[in-house]
Amino acid sequence: MPDRESPEEPFPRERPETDAERRRRRDRFLRELAEARELRARVQPRRAKVARLRRALRMRTFRW
Repeated sequence: MPDRESPEEPFPRERPETDAERRRRRDRFLRELAEARELRARVQPRRAKVARLRRALRMRTFRW
């Protein structure tokens, strides 16, 4: 059936993506990622605390 899209490409593009579209999509992704991290921190406070401490340790050992 030639009308159907191939499974490798779920969203076929007729034209290349512009920089503005790519930035908008990236911004949305990063917002959703931050929201998911906040939700996880609220749902699993102990794990979030451990992750925060590990991140702080990594930042302390990082040399400028």
